[in-house]
Amino acid sequence: MAWMSQVFNTSLFEPPPQGYENVTDILPPYNAFSAQGVPEADLVYVNYGRTEDFFKLEREMGINCTGKIVIARYGKIFRGNKVKNAILAGAQGIILYSDPADYCAPGVDPYPNGWNLPGGGAQRGNVLNLNGAGDPLTPGYPAKEYTFRYKVNEGVGIPKIPVHPIGYHDAEVLLRAMGGPAAPDSSWKGSLNVPYNIGPGFTGNSSTRKVRMHVHTSNKITRIYNVIGILRGALEPDRYIILGGHRDSWVFGGIDPTTGAAVLQEIVRSFGKMKMEGWRPRRTIIFASWDAEEFGLLGSTEWAEENAKVLQERAVAYINTDSSIEGNYTLRVDCTPLLNKLVYNLTKEILSPDEGYENKSLYESWLEKDPSTENNTYPRINKLGSGSDFEAYFQRLGIASGRARYTKNRKADKFSNYPVYHTVYETFELVEKFYDPTFKKQLTIARLRGKLVYELADSQVIPFDCRDYGEALKGYSNRIYKLAKKHEEQLKLYKVSFDPLFSAVVNFSKAAAEFHRRLEQVDKKDSLAVRIMNDQLMLIERAFTDPLGLPGRKFYRHVIFAPSSHNKYAGESFPGIYDAMFDIESKADQHEAWEEVKRQISIAAFTVQAAAGTLKEVA
Repeated sequence: MAWMSQVFNTSLFEPPPQGYENVTDILPPYNAFSAQGVPEADLVYVNYGRTEDFFKLEREMGINCTGKIVIARYGKIFRGNKVKNAILAGAQGIILYSDPADYCAPGVDPYPNGWNLPGGGAQRGNVLNLNGAGDPLTPGYPAKEYTFRYKVNEGVGIPKIPVHPIGYHDAEVLLRAMGGPAAPDSSWKGSLNVPYNIGPGFTGNSSTRKVRMHVHTSNKITRIYNVIGILRGALEPDRYIILGGHRDSWVFGGIDPTTGAAVLQEIVRSFGKMKMEGWRPRRTIIFASWDAEEFGLLGSTEWAEENAKVLQERAVAYINTDSSIEGNYTLRVDCTPLLNKLVYNLTKEILSPDEGYENKSLYESWLEKDPSTENNTYPRINKLGSGSDFEAYFQRLGIASGRARYTKNRKADKFSNYPVYHTVYETFELVEKFYDPTFKKQLTIARLRGKLVYELADSQVIPFDCRDYGEALKGYSNRIYKLAKKHEEQLKLYKVSFDPLFSAVVNFSKAAAEFHRRLEQVDKKDSLAVRIMNDQLMLIERAFTDPLGLPGRKFYRHVIFAPSSHNKYAGESFPGIYDAMFDIESKADQHEAWEEVKRQISIAAFTVQAAAGTLKEVA
């Protein structure tokens, strides 16, 4: 980004950390899949670039971003959603920067003396809006030699404007000169020593200056490599448990993905040792080291596409093994409700690595540090969103999935991600000096992920509990109804009823309770009877998928969960209904808008009812 007489240029690389000065081929900061171009325009500051930030600018402040270059701070939501929002607002380029408010913890030094982001650090990352498509040129099918490929300009989710990331030292220079109205409130202000004016354009002696972006990235088709290892099951070789995580990194990958890839390697080593001693799991375990996750979950999605037919018939569960730490405060688990009980039980068997919790279980430290908001007698478990390699398995194929890692204190630590995420400063030393000096947190996560795989692969009865899905559905249906109740008049006027959905949820809970009663009675010596019920357990997650997918997002087929349309990282429940109701008051044709809400309620009710049907006695 430069000004007409080149008054100021942003940096083309990050200052390398101590000891890495002579490393060659460090990938400079860039946003993968950015459009090429040299746009020149006035700058507009758009806060985090969220849907609500653009609403504030356009609807309340009357600021038009058409033809402008926007600058957004990283954090809160997936960067691809920021870019999509900027394009919808008419911007011709977007600059992403890391603000110290979001990437520096108070009282901590920048790397290498602490774990904060230095001013010259910039976050890499892809800016696609793939919605689960995998390789943008081969949506729905594996990217093999023989596969038909779309032209790049027809590729799925590739942005049409240039995008580029910068650090806060460079951002400060751009933001310092901004003119226009002041930030609407404190939530629009970061912690740089600048006014956080909105623009458009600059003020004072810079008022005639523009910003120019130069983005000349090249995209090419190149081979990627997944590494797959198979440990054949002794009794049910046609039932698969998948443990998968990515191996590619932006630079050194000190945290992302190496703290996860190392866990995968060590779990494989453990299972290998047991096998050498004569043991085999009951079911087959597939170990997967994915490539090109950072470019849009490509390795895992292409493998899922290539093997979809087999996986939807035989896969029991997918456990993800991306970064095992993003903080060092407590455990974080995101999973299908089917896995809640198993996760709680296994964390009670693992010793907590936390200071002050010696001889206490991981469950105890987790419960004390992060109790659930719904029921504080249990620790919090989150919905699955996206942003890692479980996406194709859970959101597209409907395979029960889970992920676990160590995280920061959500109450005290306000920073987004971890400060040096996707920068050159994400090194081995960062982990060894600051995040996990004893490597105990990573070992704890290895134990939990390893135990999950072991129990899923070796228990005679698959350790899923459908009753917890019933409880979750009750909560989700109440939540979506509460959102709808904000439009009481319309609900009456357009005769919108949630009764069929509530009814289906009650039916599901009854079927789940009855199923588990039968499961307790099943003759464990009758292998066919056990297999029949295990198949019902395996296929219950599949029963929540709709072959048609969600509106405009055909590869998100799960009806209960999807990545939020406004933030890929976050999970949304009943996403079809949620999206149909989102900002519904500003839709021109209210009748049509509420008809779509009714259609989505109907799809959800049918799907939950159909899932209940799969739990009934088979004949």
